[in-house]
Amino acid sequence: MSLNLRLDDDRSAALRERARREGITPRAAALRAVDEYLSATDRRARVRRSAVEQAETWRELLDRLK
Repeated sequence: MSLNLRLDDDRSAALRERARREGITPRAAALRAVDEYLSATDRRARVRRSAVEQAETWRELLDRLK
């Protein structure tokens, strides 16, 4: 899949500068950001699912503690 990302001038300059400081290309920096976003949102979804499962497992005890 191909994707064009249009950034405003400030973001574009910031991305180029950050990438330069890290010794990578702006493309590599953008890909890293996408990977981090996907990982973070996947992690949040797993935590939510786990919380729901645990609440269901311990529902009776949690109700008694109210």
